[in-house]
Amino acid sequence: MSAAADTAARPAHAPARPVNAEQAGRRVEEVLDRLTDGGDQEACVAAEELVRVLMDFYGAGLARIVALLDVPAARTPGGGALGGLLADELVSSLLVLHDLHPEDTTTRISRALDSVAGHTVEMVSFDDATGTLRLRSAAGSGCGCPSTGAAAQQAVEDALTCFAPEVTKVELDAAAAADKEPALLQIATRPPTGGPVGASGPASAKAP
Repeated sequence: MSAAADTAARPAHAPARPVNAEQAGRRVEEVLDRLTDGGDQEACVAAEELVRVLMDFYGAGLARIVALLDVPAARTPGGGALGGLLADELVSSLLVLHDLHPEDTTTRISRALDSVAGHTVEMVSFDDATGTLRLRSAAGSGCGCPSTGAAAQQAVEDALTCFAPEVTKVELDAAAAADKEPALLQIATRPPTGGPVGASGPASAKAP
């Protein structure tokens, strides 16, 4: 069977090839031993640290999966058994990393935006050729000052790193012009006396 036919025959989001856990572990040990035998202690230490970090990363992901599958309440409405998993940043990042995430980029971008608390932004467009995502601040989502915009953009970029790493650039537009500040109303301290008010202020009340 050709490579193209083999790819077409595999179900969507399936691993490219099966992995034997025992063989993979043995392979890691062989690589570390080869580095040690090479005499480069700095490279060996760095490789061992990398292995530990990766094990911590995947171990945390597996722990999250087990915890979420054990809590039916974590399942999002309409999301089925995978709902809670797809909404979790760590699990979602692992699924995207291995091309196993069942949702498309636009859906995952929406998940990222929904996960950002305190900063309401709306998606304007996404250019998959350049990886540029344009967003717009929603009405009432902040004071509009530069510090608020920078905080919102940073929070969104952090969420996108987990849910949609295809996004490489975020452009945050200001709120629409229709959301300008309302005009100030001038309220008098008392109703007019019926005649025009003098330049020096309202007329004094007469004594009885």
